Order: sequence, then C-alpha cells, then structure tokens
Amino acid sequence: QVQLVESGGGLVQSGGSLRLSCAASGRIFSISDMGWYRQAPGKQRELVARITSGGNTNYADSVKGRFTISRDNTKNTVYLQMNSLKPEDTAVYYCNLRTPTYYNYWGQGTQVTVSS
Repeated sequence: QVQLVESGGGLVQSGGSLRLSCAASGRIFSISDMGWYRQAPGKQRELVARITSGGNTNYADSVKGRFTISRDNTKNTVYLQMNSLKPEDTAVYYCNLRTPTYYNYWGQGTQVTVSS
C-alpha cells in the first residue's frame, strides 16, 4: 500500500514562488513515475508535470519555463518548484504515483492560491 502526503501549499502573491513536496510510503517509489496534477474550481483535473522513474520530465505548456519537477529516491519524495506564479495557477495540487502496472495512487491535495 502506498500513501502520499503533500506539503508546501499556501498563499503567495503573483510573481512569487512555492515549492511543493510529496512524500511516499512503501517500496515502489523509485520504480514508479511521479506526477503533479491540479484542479481549479469548476475545471477538470489536469497534468502539470511528470517525472518518470528514469528521470525524464514533461510539463504542461502553461507551466513550461516556470515550474520544475524533481525527485529524490533516497527520500521517497517528489518536488514541484513553482516560480513566477500567476493567479491562474490557483488550484488544489495533487501528487500522483503511477506504478509500473499503471495503477494510480493520489495524495489528499494541497491548496495553492496566487493573489494578483
């Protein structure tokens, strides 16, 4: 069983930065792909960034050049560094772990609010 615990959300002014963290329990972190998704009120959940078990990354076009996803397999933790934040980045951010068999685990979500 895997549990994901996110932290690092909060309120920040436009142009500011936040770093989200997601700590995973269990033994499959290093062989799993990790992702960050977000869901704004009235909108569907969308992929923000993903990092594979091999370290390859991909980003939503809306965050390219501003957000960076990384992972530390020694700490079973994935990070999302968010710079130059915009009001449209306001959402609940969810951590995702996708196993090699494509089973998905989700964190409880952390709120990010960017004021203009």
